[in-house]
Amino acid sequence: MSKTSDLIVFPARAAEPFPANGRRLLVYVVYDTRGDVEGYIPHALRALRSHVAHILVVVNGTLTEQGHAALAPVADEVLERDNSGFDIWGYKAGLDHVGDAMGDYDEVILANDTWFGPIKPFAPVFDRMDAQALHFWGMTDHGRVEPHPFTQTGYLPYHLQSYWVAVRRQMFLSEPWIEYWRDLPEMKSYSDAVVKHEGVFTEHFTEEGFVGEVAFPILTGVAENYPVLYARQLLEAGCPTLKRRPFFQWPVYLDRLGVVGRWTLDEAERSGYPLDLIYEDLARNVQPRVLNTDAAMLSVLPEQDISYDPDAPLRTVVLAHVYYDEMAAEMLDQADTLPGDYDLIVTTSDAQKAEAIEKIIASRPRRGHSEVRVVRSNNGRDQGAFLIDCRDVVLDGGYDLLVKIHSKRTPQSILHVGRHFRRQQFSNLLNSPGYTANLVALFQKEPGLGLAYPPTVHLGHPTMGHGWWSNKPGFYEYCKLLGIRVPLDDISPLAPYGSMYVARPEALRLLVQHEWTYDDFGGAEAYQDGGLAHILERMPSYAAGELGYHTRTVANAEYFAMSHTALEYNLDQMSETVPGASVEQIGLLHTLGPMEKGAFGDFARMYVRRHRPDSEDSLRAWYARSERARGLLWRLRHPRTWLRRPA
Repeated sequence: MSKTSDLIVFPARAAEPFPANGRRLLVYVVYDTRGDVEGYIPHALRALRSHVAHILVVVNGTLTEQGHAALAPVADEVLERDNSGFDIWGYKAGLDHVGDAMGDYDEVILANDTWFGPIKPFAPVFDRMDAQALHFWGMTDHGRVEPHPFTQTGYLPYHLQSYWVAVRRQMFLSEPWIEYWRDLPEMKSYSDAVVKHEGVFTEHFTEEGFVGEVAFPILTGVAENYPVLYARQLLEAGCPTLKRRPFFQWPVYLDRLGVVGRWTLDEAERSGYPLDLIYEDLARNVQPRVLNTDAAMLSVLPEQDISYDPDAPLRTVVLAHVYYDEMAAEMLDQADTLPGDYDLIVTTSDAQKAEAIEKIIASRPRRGHSEVRVVRSNNGRDQGAFLIDCRDVVLDGGYDLLVKIHSKRTPQSILHVGRHFRRQQFSNLLNSPGYTANLVALFQKEPGLGLAYPPTVHLGHPTMGHGWWSNKPGFYEYCKLLGIRVPLDDISPLAPYGSMYVARPEALRLLVQHEWTYDDFGGAEAYQDGGLAHILERMPSYAAGELGYHTRTVANAEYFAMSHTALEYNLDQMSETVPGASVEQIGLLHTLGPMEKGAFGDFARMYVRRHRPDSEDSLRAWYARSERARGLLWRLRHPRTWLRRPA
């Protein structure tokens, strides 16, 4: 075992290298909430084919037709089972399924679908581990932790991580192995899987005298999850597997430890791994704002064209809803920053505005087809115009790219706030010919890029911490209606606030193929938080993610300088009275819960949540009774108020 094991040395059993021309079995466990199989899985299995004689895929749950079709070319057998016991009981089911035929193999690999790969080639790893005399080996390891992070007692032993453990025949045909899997305890939670298997497997079999080793041992003295926190360093050392967790781990935790996901992805890309497989999986299965943060998917674009390929133009359409026709010329100036030709579809609210807009278009050089459409209703404003009157263009227009803009004024806001919001939208999408060319180039480079839009507006707007407002309940319901199962962000959605973006039409198919009506949006009074227009404003990245398209946020350097300095100062001010680093501060504030109005009852509830969490329900009931009693006492002192009760 590696020097990092910290294990007591037990008398070792005789071990041998992997035999020449030996046969290897792979038991690979898959779980997908949809029953699909993501593209990175067949990619990994194809790469493993030359190293294994038989591939058994164990599916926790039921596969869809897509899942069966994806596995058919790469698996020798597919075993579907109940989704119970996590990947550990999936391994057990696979071993039981093979049964006595285990004797036909010299090594079995127990692996699951929690990693991308191969980032680096498998062959050097197999060659190195095959030459060693041992009974079992893992791809990566985890240091001893005391006290045990899941039980807070004892210790978590040093162990090989269970996403990849290879075992040779001297061990898997032994009595200790048979007893271990026969007596495997029930596992109802992720912590059970660690406490009852992953954390004990290595120590248990080492104590039985079996010799184990790790292919890529911990390179530091820290006890944290090495493949998550040091993923880039592992890749640089030649590790073929990249864990998925660094891209859905809580961003605040990764920030505290200085983990930068973009650097890891850069290393994977340099190694030749197709990043679209990573993005496609994560877009479907990770909260979009978490992914945007963990993978650092904000692109600050230069004003000089450094990346657009004129030999690979994208057929582009600009969909512009112009309610304020005096803004039409300004909007066309912005659209003209697009590289190459583009078609233009303008929607507006009445024939008089349409005539004025047509004159403006006619007075300018055109770079493609143009058309002005009068919408049947202004319900839903730009959302209604886009989803209803431009539905045919998005679904059937044959375009590679669309640019959705509208004549934004934000009249409900004070002057500077409204001006900033408008500039924040247009300057981060269509700032200059060079800038816009670089934005379009992102879509040329990344076939799976579905949307690009400005970062969350916050100067002049209290969006931080409140981005859902009252839209989340309705959002859930419309996701069910449209078949969107991407996990929702907890606090604020990743969304094009202001509803302007550049997108692939196909990425928006789930939104646009639904036959919306203007009555769905209600009248002007319904254009508010909780209404359909504001719900749909937050939905594009989730709809795109369901289809495997990822989102990038984009900004120009001038805006980024203003935005970052403001956020930095605001965070500094908010952190002053809360001790610790951000991860401790946020953990404390989440424990305390909402402050609401800062009244006595709020602080009492915060104290109880922090120090007496088991008493919160009784405190809430007591507070409700006291409020009712206080109201009754007030009415007794003011009997005249009884006479003014409504009938």
